[in-house]
Amino acid sequence: MNQTKFPAGWDEGRVRELIAELDARTDEEWVAADEAAAAAGEDEVVVAVPAALMPEIRRLLAAYKKPA
Repeated sequence: MNQTKFPAGWDEGRVRELIAELDARTDEEWVAADEAAAAAGEDEVVVAVPAALMPEIRRLLAAYKKPA
């Protein structure tokens, strides 16, 4: 049997509650959440890119060293 491991403080019930909450969101709520997340970080940007570029983008992000 394959057992799922959850992070500390999480269990199957909490995951199901989160999924239900996210599934219940309206499009307007999703947009508001995205806008709030984008506004939270002054030095961050949210951008849509072709899925084919994601492996290279992940490689670049993994190698990035944030300036001190």
